[in-house]
Amino acid sequence: MPDNNGNNQNNNDDDEYEKYCYLCRRPESEAGPFIRMPGNMYICNDCMQKSFDSFNNGAMQFLDLSKMPNINMSQFMPFDDIPTSQKVKKKKKQKEEKEQKPLTMADVPAPHKIKAMLDEYVVGQEYAKRAMSVAVYNHYKRVITDTMDDIEIEKSNMLMLGPTGCGKTYLVQTIAKILQVPLAITDATTLTEAGYIGDDVESILSKLLAVADNDVEKAERGIVFIDEIDKIAKKKETRSRDVSGESVQQGLLKILEGAEVEVPVGSGSKNAMTPMTTMNTRNILFICGGAFPDIEDIIKQRLNKQSSMGFAADLKDKYDKNDNLIKEVTTEDLREFGMIPEFLGRLPVLFTLDALDKDMYIKILKEPKNAILKQYKKLLALDEVDLEFDDSAYEAIAEKAMEKKTGARALRAIIEKFMMDIMYEIPRDDNIGRVTITGDYINGKGAPIIELRGTNI
Repeated sequence: MPDNNGNNQNNNDDDEYEKYCYLCRRPESEAGPFIRMPGNMYICNDCMQKSFDSFNNGAMQFLDLSKMPNINMSQFMPFDDIPTSQKVKKKKKQKEEKEQKPLTMADVPAPHKIKAMLDEYVVGQEYAKRAMSVAVYNHYKRVITDTMDDIEIEKSNMLMLGPTGCGKTYLVQTIAKILQVPLAITDATTLTEAGYIGDDVESILSKLLAVADNDVEKAERGIVFIDEIDKIAKKKETRSRDVSGESVQQGLLKILEGAEVEVPVGSGSKNAMTPMTTMNTRNILFICGGAFPDIEDIIKQRLNKQSSMGFAADLKDKYDKNDNLIKEVTTEDLREFGMIPEFLGRLPVLFTLDALDKDMYIKILKEPKNAILKQYKKLLALDEVDLEFDDSAYEAIAEKAMEKKTGARALRAIIEKFMMDIMYEIPRDDNIGRVTITGDYINGKGAPIIELRGTNI
């Protein structure tokens, strides 16, 4: 029990307050998991590693903390003597965790229902949504029914190609939300061969484990999305060791196919100070995505092999104006791009996403549940102001987005720019009841139409 001054704590209160490292005095929420030492003393991994390094270099004698660099012995005090006023209470979780019930077939919607849910959030991309719905449904049927005993069903890992900003990441996020399974999104550009600076391939599973609150059983039924997969293609005409290209593809092979993998908990690489656990990747669904820039040139080269002189010959510029030429991609093109055959063989479901055209940009502004224009309408509705957009405004925004050539991400940048003045000025006048955005305002040739309550200006 605490004394009159509230300085000392009972052991029952330990879970209420943050633990602190005995050496650097950082809390556990900042420094990571602590190592418990005799005498109710806790030391973080960083300080323990520095201590071992000092011992190995002969810079100090064992447990002679006075010679440790950057350590002020006058600041040391017994851990139990830290007053309550200097302790930080642990953050409470936003929601109480519900008991995790096992996934059943009743929890996995049929493919047409999955696609219908995707339609509410993702505009267009019909083929991609159908392919993903079927692959995800079949994968979780395989996981739940565990039909590996009599007829062995292989995993339906996916590889999707599409230009930047066409909705690859958003599709995966929506799928994970629908199924309510752990989703880890990682970037292939950070991965390197084991032993080099960067993340080991096992760090992908570390992120999935962290999302699943370090529950291995829950993580083993999750989804991993590896973005920018085209950045680990084989480097061409290089004499240096390819530590972030083909070697990463080789390292991912066993993880993609299904194997028992030693995974560092809470770290991107393996070392002596990091706790390890074993995960089986057999039931983890892997989805890889990338823009694969310039693969259109490889596709054109393959399609134009029949080009020759004569009336029946194909023209070499026949495909130059085809924005969706990537739909003609094959595994042969991907091998030419730099992906190894063993890697492609572990991603049997291959599909592409369409480039966005003007009509799709307009639909993205209007239709999705969380469309960006609906977000701004909601914000102004809190100020009791109606925000409207006429047809010319939709077309002007879409045209500007097409000029930027960065996909749907361009829409937010455009809208943020012209909405800044409106969001700044509207709260100044309580008489404003409605604001209508026009195409002239988007193009900088006019002003929005402002209607006062009861009048029209």
